[in-house]
Amino acid sequence: MQRATTLVRKPAVRPDAVVDTVVLDYAARGRASGHLHAEGGLAFDLALAKAATIEDGDALRLEDGRLVAVRAAPEALLEVRAENPARLTRLAWQLGGNHVAAEIGADVLYVPDTPANAELVRGQGCAAAAVSRAFRPERQAHDHSTCGHDHGHEHDHGHEHDHDHGHAHRHGHAHDHHDHDHAHGHAHSHAHEHGHDHEHGQHVHGPGCRHGH
Repeated sequence: MQRATTLVRKPAVRPDAVVDTVVLDYAARGRASGHLHAEGGLAFDLALAKAATIEDGDALRLEDGRLVAVRAAPEALLEVRAENPARLTRLAWQLGGNHVAAEIGADVLYVPDTPANAELVRGQGCAAAAVSRAFRPERQAHDHSTCGHDHGHEHDHGHEHDHDHGHAHRHGHAHDHHDHDHAHGHAHSHAHEHGHDHEHGQHVHGPGCRHGH
């Protein structure tokens, strides 16, 4: 049985690699594992490393490199509108407090068609109409599934940066420059950092040195 182990976001999906399409509702698009059947008959196991919200247009990469496109399934929703934006805003606040997933438009909200949601909509003085459409709610604040920041790369870069500076210091330590002021200032920095005494001409720098730099 083929396994889908990688989620590919819509901008990175290569159409020529797509071999089938799987239709998933909102709940199924939030799972990390499960057995799926694509429209063309391909059966495979979903085995993502962690749960992530799969969006309409994303794809799942199989272990052999092929892609299965994901399409959001139509769902029973309430299309909610209000006479003024304030009422819609208050309703959105209430929905968030009740942990109800909601898709937010410019002047409309879409929520799952349940008796509890319908009652909440009426309580806020908003109007609701039953519709069937793909549900694309807002992501939760802690969902970092689309974060493209490569923390490992930053760590490696920092390591190289420090390493380069270390070489620069060692080079400066052995450097004998004709410009006495420049070399003297650089070597003195090493004396403070590493506890080494350096001689420049006939003068020895010690703990009581008051030589101006």
